[in-house]
Amino acid sequence: MLLTIPDLLDAAQLAEIRRMLADAPFTDGRYSAGADARRVKHNEEVDPSDARVRTLNQLVLMPLYRHETFQAAALPRKLSGAFFARYLPGMQYGAHVDDPVMGPEGGRYRTDVSVTVFIGEPESYEGGELVVETDFGEQQVKLPAGHAVIYPSSSLHRVAPVTRGERLVAVAWAESMVRDPARRQMLYELYQVHEALRRDNPDAESTRRAGHVRANLMRMWADV
Repeated sequence: MLLTIPDLLDAAQLAEIRRMLADAPFTDGRYSAGADARRVKHNEEVDPSDARVRTLNQLVLMPLYRHETFQAAALPRKLSGAFFARYLPGMQYGAHVDDPVMGPEGGRYRTDVSVTVFIGEPESYEGGELVVETDFGEQQVKLPAGHAVIYPSSSLHRVAPVTRGERLVAVAWAESMVRDPARRQMLYELYQVHEALRRDNPDAESTRRAGHVRANLMRMWADV
């Protein structure tokens, strides 16, 4: 499931993030990649030891974690810290699958759901589309600043070459309570059905039953 979360960040949050990134120290993005991804990765990322990263994480990850759509679609058990990446002209990230397990020793997490939060406006750069392979073919994603996209970490995906300007994004990963992406999608679709029923006919038996089914599927599939 590839899902857009519009307006995750507002104008004030974006302005503060951009201000902090303007003079943050960027390093070679290959340092954070696994052996296979390192061969095709060509970008820059904010040095994770920089003091600003803690505040940047709060600005991006707190709205993400609290967002109702993200909670319903990702069913997060753990959420990683964010990596703040930029792509300058000539930079790209070739086709890859995200490392299945990330994090330091003692803080490992499984990557089930990948998240890209767009910090720069799409007209500020050319190229740089996130391209995700799905059952329906390649899906290209280039969203307005403040929007986010989530997709299974098991998907083969890439970032097309940037030909002008600067692509600024934050990327993060979630370990889900439901590791199977097909089951997560089914639960999200049931969530949507239940929400529509609650809005239109909250006291109906069908509304109660839809919530009952979703709750029991969560009980069956969730790993907490």
